[in-house]
Amino acid sequence: MRILLIEDDKDLSEALSFRLQKENYSTDICASGEDALYYVDSQSYDMIILDRMLPVMDGLSILKVIRKKDIHVPVIMVTAMDGLFDRVDGLDSGADDYLVKPFAIEELLARIRALARRPKKIEQTEVLSFSDLELDSKKQTIKNKDKICALSKRETALMEFFMQNPGRVLNRELILSHVWGPDNMVEEGNLDNYIHFLRRRLSSISSCVQIKTMHRVGYYFE
Repeated sequence: MRILLIEDDKDLSEALSFRLQKENYSTDICASGEDALYYVDSQSYDMIILDRMLPVMDGLSILKVIRKKDIHVPVIMVTAMDGLFDRVDGLDSGADDYLVKPFAIEELLARIRALARRPKKIEQTEVLSFSDLELDSKKQTIKNKDKICALSKRETALMEFFMQNPGRVLNRELILSHVWGPDNMVEEGNLDNYIHFLRRRLSSISSCVQIKTMHRVGYYFE
């Protein structure tokens, strides 16, 4: 699981990051709203831990921007503001959980595990669109105008993941976990092969959509 920790208290962020990584959570840290939005736009996360009291741009404002971008990653808001209406504001702004400082790290870890057990949001439509491309997950096809190409089950799952995250860099570990499953032992070369397959499929229907490579990081749709 990959977590973004947004916290301006250096001592607390270092302590939390150390414990999260000890629990095998890959963790990125930032201390400002500007950096937080950059990370969210350029990377894909399984969870965000967000401090409410941040300089310049507070946690509520960051959260509202994230939700307006239609990013549904679970967010745990942490803050010293423990009033009823403070908690209501946080949850109404899009937080999935609210934890008051000071807190025990064990409780934070328990809340992370609880949110991770929740079922992922499922798109109601079976057809996804991006630029000139349409993906029909049920039929396992991609289409550009009158040109259609059939996909394998794995290609469909991979294409669907890209189309649900257009423009966002998806790291290799996240793609492998999402498409092949977190417990499957998959050689990274398999991912490269499937990326090659999808690029050929896109070319065969003359789509302007491309799967771009970010060296040593992963791939993104453009």
